[in-house]
Parts: sequence; C-alpha cells; structure tokens
Amino acid sequence: MKTKDLRLLSEGELIHKEKELHEELFNLRFQHATGQLENTMRIPQVKRDIARVKTILKGKVPSKGK
Repeated sequence: MKTKDLRLLSEGELIHKEKELHEELFNLRFQHATGQLENTMRIPQVKRDIARVKTILKGKVPSKGK
C-alpha cells in the first residue's frame, strides 16, 4: 500500500487497517509454518505496511504530556 493513500485515511480507518494487516501477517506466518505459503515475499511487504500505518498514525495523533 502506498503512503500517499494511507495519509488520506482517517485515524479510525488507519487503526482498522493496522488490525487487518496484523491478522493478515498472522495468517501468512501460519501458512508459512504449515508449508502452504506460495509467495514468501508477502510477509516483509505486510510488515512494511504495518510500519507505514504506525508511522502515519503517530504523526496524526497529538502527543500527550510535555
């Protein structure tokens, strides 16, 4: 997923997207462990997408405290 597309999403949509990506990563790891995963490069792609979502979320949420 492109960063430009993620920036257009609201905070709630980004949180939902992060949950979806974590579920997909879990399923990919499960398939890999059982030998059913065909595209092994999908795992690092999903990890990068999760990192992108978290980075954008961090920029959107106002910092608390100091």
